[in-house]
Amino acid sequence: MTSTTTSPAEPLGRRERKKAATRAAISHAATRLFMERGFDNVSIREVADAADVSPTTVFAHFPQKEALVFDEDDEQREHLVRIVRDRAPGVSISQALLDAYRADVLPPEDPDGVRRREFMAFIDATPALGDYAAKMWLRHEDALAGAIASELGLTEPTEQIRTYARFVLQVQLLAGASETPLETLEAAFGLLDGGWQEYSSHLAG
Repeated sequence: MTSTTTSPAEPLGRRERKKAATRAAISHAATRLFMERGFDNVSIREVADAADVSPTTVFAHFPQKEALVFDEDDEQREHLVRIVRDRAPGVSISQALLDAYRADVLPPEDPDGVRRREFMAFIDATPALGDYAAKMWLRHEDALAGAIASELGLTEPTEQIRTYARFVLQVQLLAGASETPLETLEAAFGLLDGGWQEYSSHLAG
């Protein structure tokens, strides 16, 4: 379960659609059980039974128990890259990220952010999931920093770009747990933008 909604770049074939549907069903069943009873109190066998699959199928889709909660890890990483790479002409990287974050934190299916806050509280209360999420974000950081570097005409991210990517990802986490996510986003990007705009303008100029 994630707060980011993504769509594949190309239509999936029948086999891929079935695989994706099975993966989503397993993750949704697992997340529901984890949030009802606690992560440590639910076994893989119980997840498999709830999703009407075998434990072997669960492990075929998810290499470890923590991964069950983050079923869109790869899609989310690609989503971040596309935000930077496919932004409209004249739109800055920061603006593109801010606009995407605004849409992500209050999606139509959760307009008041209740589900989002419950999910973030669940992650924060489960050390194993918090550790896994931190590692997941580091992978996103590399991809995001690489995309930004490419957009600025660089072959490798600089330390400034890596720092900016790390902060940007932390902003998303802060907003996800906030009672006022839009205000949190505005405040965070307002602080980041001064130094970033000066740095990126220097590279572009």
